[in-house]
Amino acid sequence: MHWADVAANALSHKGAKHIVSTGITPSGEFHIGHLREILTGDMIARAARNAGLDVEFVFIVDTADPLRKVYDFLGPEYEQFVGHQLGSIPGPDQDGNPDWVRFEKEGWTYGDHFLKPFLQALEQIGVRPRIIDNLESYQNGRFDALSKIACDKREDIREAIERISGRELADDWFPWSPLDSRGSLDGVTVTGYEYPLVHWKDSHGIEGSSDLTKGEGKLPWRIDWPAKWGWIGVTCEPFGKDHGAAGGSYATGREIVQILGHEPPHPLTYEWISLKGQGAMSSSAGNTIGPIEALELVPPEILRLLVAKSKPNKAIEFDTGMSLVNLADEYERLAARDFSTELADEELSRRQRVQIEDAAGAMRMAVVKEGQTAEATAVTFRHLALLAQTKSTDQGVWDSLRKAGAIAEPTQALIDRLVRMRSWIGSKHFPLEMKISVLEAPHPQALATLDDEEQRVLEALASKLATCTWDAEHIGAAIPQAAKDLDCSPKSGYRAAYAALMGKEKGPRLAPILAEMEQATICALLNDCVNTLQQS
Repeated sequence: MHWADVAANALSHKGAKHIVSTGITPSGEFHIGHLREILTGDMIARAARNAGLDVEFVFIVDTADPLRKVYDFLGPEYEQFVGHQLGSIPGPDQDGNPDWVRFEKEGWTYGDHFLKPFLQALEQIGVRPRIIDNLESYQNGRFDALSKIACDKREDIREAIERISGRELADDWFPWSPLDSRGSLDGVTVTGYEYPLVHWKDSHGIEGSSDLTKGEGKLPWRIDWPAKWGWIGVTCEPFGKDHGAAGGSYATGREIVQILGHEPPHPLTYEWISLKGQGAMSSSAGNTIGPIEALELVPPEILRLLVAKSKPNKAIEFDTGMSLVNLADEYERLAARDFSTELADEELSRRQRVQIEDAAGAMRMAVVKEGQTAEATAVTFRHLALLAQTKSTDQGVWDSLRKAGAIAEPTQALIDRLVRMRSWIGSKHFPLEMKISVLEAPHPQALATLDDEEQRVLEALASKLATCTWDAEHIGAAIPQAAKDLDCSPKSGYRAAYAALMGKEKGPRLAPILAEMEQATICALLNDCVNTLQQS
């Protein structure tokens, strides 16, 4: 079974109704790494529905969390908001400073600023969870009953945290963090408690009381998380390996949630997604690529496949270069397979059957619309990249594909893919090894590197290509043959061709590129190069 089906099967033994949850703190730009958590939850929910379970998928936005520091992308004015809850402070403007006008007119908060684009990406990628705003949940009293239990049983919770985490809590530790006189969670000392009030003194010497029923503060993270499981009714939650480590927040949370009167959810620990050569993604360090940016390059089903094909405990290395091309072409190959026919073969070994079932499950989870079947476009990413660079119009791309017998008419999926391909080609992410740059005029410096033999071959090549059948096979044969006819090394033909057509010593395969261009244009360029050499 696919890993999501395994998780769904485990849930089926615990009842027929479930809530799968994921969550995040909107402290900075969301990135592809964040998609692993929410897609993991989405895929478990899908698999559970496929298994006949009643499942809801929720996404918790931790806007009650404080701004930890002034990140590099923020202006110095945010110093005043360190310690303040993300859902209560203004979002940054284009210069990284608080956008007071939008905050006062629209209530546009720091959390909104980073969350809204991510939700747009989720919509494109087929993920539509119920959104739960954590700050609103506190303020609406959702945490009230569990916060009271936490405060009443603070010594039990203290003992559990110290025993499981192996760290000693401060003498003045309390399971509720009040907001101070200026709205910050930092530097506040609890001085007393009589429900529903937690009394405090802040770093400015001011004393006050925090009302649990109004959410004038929050539970510390190690209690906040299990409290959410409790009041929401979470039965399954995927989380990063840091939370799943020995003594980590899940280990303490599963015991704390029982102190609060509920059962812990089924866990699923996942590994990070890292950027190739750059390590784990970090919003604060700027080591990211965002979902919206990635979706401008590739269709959403490709990003879904990235997560679906890898077991959660396996790290994923992501890059927007050749790995993305390989992933997209893998999607095409998998979409073209008939898994039901393959699985009907009774002679399959157990290992072969498992591989086929995993691939079929990954494609079931990769499609954007739940229940759809993946359809191949019959055009690889590599070929589409070639056409998008050699054809100036979309119609030219479709004409080439029709001529090759690849399509009758372009599907909406293929039209969408070409739009993204052109965006990818124009971005900094397009791999250099796939970049096609055929000259419009001779490159004197490149031609000057050709020796006498290669110059003679260039003249022969111009003549040979002028009469050549204009397809990749015949062009590919003509280039080395032009050299052989002069008793020269075939390498001379390629060196001459690359110098004349691309202005460099080597590059991508020439034949399929030239086949997509006008024969007259290429031959005219070669003749101009010959004339340039003769005149030099």
